[in-house]
Amino acid sequence: MEMPTAVAGGVLAFFGGALLFWCAAELRLRHRLRRHGIPVTALVVPDPAAVDALDPAPLLAYATLPTVGRPALARAQAMAQARAEASEDAAVGRAESLPVFARPRGRTPLRRPALLVPGSEVRVSYDPVRPATVVLTGKGIAASLPLDVFWTLLGTSALAGGLSLLSLAVLR
Repeated sequence: MEMPTAVAGGVLAFFGGALLFWCAAELRLRHRLRRHGIPVTALVVPDPAAVDALDPAPLLAYATLPTVGRPALARAQAMAQARAEASEDAAVGRAESLPVFARPRGRTPLRRPALLVPGSEVRVSYDPVRPATVVLTGKGIAASLPLDVFWTLLGTSALAGGLSLLSLAVLR
């Protein structure tokens, strides 16, 4: 009887520890982006691949500032510059920006809030090194708090249950 208890305890402890590690890494990333990211206004666009209009993770479109010395973005910057020069309404003397389509981190509700309907504008912060990494700022922060608490409590309870089963198996 001790071996299945120890195995179940080990599995629960591993799952709880991995879940807590993931929660801590995700919260740290979102916190760092909100504090040190570049704030911009993004437009919520309808996802052509999504069948349901109420997809919980909205697709955001926003423009990034060009970065100097990044060889991976050099070709994309050249293409954006060519498009800007080709269009008639390109402003003279304005820095070219690269359009990015991304989904924000930390958004997994079952239903999309009214704040994120297609066509609305939201404030976001993105990472200048990886422009596709974006988080919501402002009113979007409060919506992810209950989910963060849920996943943290789930990880903590699984870790506590696993450790208690392991300690039961060791003490017998």
